[in-house]
Amino acid sequence: MSSSALGNEPQHTTSSPDGPAPHRPNMALAARIALFVLLGAELLNLLDQSVVLTALPAIQESTGARPAALQWLTTGYSLPVAIGLLTGGRLGDLYGRRRLLLIGTVVFTAASLLCGLAAGPGMLIGARLLQGVAVALMIPQVLATLHVTFEGQSRSKAFGLYGAVLSIANVLGPVMGGLLTEADLFGLSWRPIFLVNVPVGLAVFLLGRTFIPESTARKAERPDLTGMALSALAIVLIVFPLSEGHLHHWPLWCFAMLAAGLLVLGVFLRHQQRKQGNAPLVPLSLFRGRRFSGGMAAQLMLGLLCGLFFMTWTLYLQRGLGMSPFLAALAFVLLSVGELGGATVAAKSAGRFARRLPQAGALVTIAATAAYGLQIHAGQAELTLPGMTAPVVLIGFGLGMVGGPLADLSLAQVPHENAGSASGLFNTAMHLGIALGTALTALVFFATTGGSPEAALNRDAFITVLWWVGGLLALLWALMFCLPKQADNQAS
Repeated sequence: MSSSALGNEPQHTTSSPDGPAPHRPNMALAARIALFVLLGAELLNLLDQSVVLTALPAIQESTGARPAALQWLTTGYSLPVAIGLLTGGRLGDLYGRRRLLLIGTVVFTAASLLCGLAAGPGMLIGARLLQGVAVALMIPQVLATLHVTFEGQSRSKAFGLYGAVLSIANVLGPVMGGLLTEADLFGLSWRPIFLVNVPVGLAVFLLGRTFIPESTARKAERPDLTGMALSALAIVLIVFPLSEGHLHHWPLWCFAMLAAGLLVLGVFLRHQQRKQGNAPLVPLSLFRGRRFSGGMAAQLMLGLLCGLFFMTWTLYLQRGLGMSPFLAALAFVLLSVGELGGATVAAKSAGRFARRLPQAGALVTIAATAAYGLQIHAGQAELTLPGMTAPVVLIGFGLGMVGGPLADLSLAQVPHENAGSASGLFNTAMHLGIALGTALTALVFFATTGGSPEAALNRDAFITVLWWVGGLLALLWALMFCLPKQADNQAS
């Protein structure tokens, strides 16, 4: 059938494990609602990564949390996400992607309620860890379900909207956290930033149960428990020191953990080679074509440059230019407005330009980054927020043209039975890239500033960062030559 909300009727990989799907008289409306629910689930996940940042001072004041505990409010969320993405993706392939999404939503909603009711920092950190576990179940199912549900231009539009959601979340998280905390609703201070997830989570569960089609691999096998344990251990040993090393001035144990992580990764890959054909956690056949492997490398570069740029940019704005946190937040709003514009262009193009669109986005970002660097060098301390509007918006616009199309083109030819594994790998590449980018700040930024708040040092260090970002963008542009030049629907 050709009529649907986005141009195609949803495609079912298999019938639901819970029984045949109920009759839906209006498949176009069902497809729209399913897409809305999937994007809502993704937005819910993304918001909770950043919504806590602007509430940290209030949390510290009301709970008496020490600085280390505050740090774990973010690390305790992101670490289980990075650990569990591969496992969550494969479990969705084997037991049903909608089922895993709904289970994750229930756990996430309950954990959010526990966060809002937390009496002290220990309970709050534990609830954040539980949120991270739930998100690791949810996130892979979103991309995998989009991949198996829509086809051709419909899928490209859906992935374009997915990129728009990523852009919206960048702004909405910190802004919502600040507004809800400042409003002090019912005298609850910071707690509504978590409690607001409860009604949203319930809506995602009820609508998802009705409208999201179930899909699984054609033949359900036993999960690769050894592979899951090895992958989790390898990611912990790699991501944890990359996330924490710069805070502890890179002690010896960080390098020991990294070396052990690489060793365990080698053992994991060897185990996966032996498991091929017997329900492996990672089907290595995914990497035989350059489309997926090149897209994974490009996604890693995108995460790396984002991790490097965003952390150092906020330090440059506040220390190098003396902006208040509010003005610095407005700068992020400008960039995200540009991102939303670029993502809208990507969604409207519906994949017609294939790799040329995200490559054009990378080139726009390179040009805008170079212009921004020249402006910083010339303007020095006198540069104002209105003065930097043009290059900042263009940086966001270019990045907005990359995210959705990159995911769409990289996953387009993945077999439906491996959609969850591919989605988990793709998301893990982004998280690993962000961790690497954050670690790179020690070499690129803090090596110049030495942690000093002196304005001139922070400005000079950020100009160096922009050179690195430009180089990473050029590498990202080159890696996207692995993606198809012509859209799949045009080629067929």
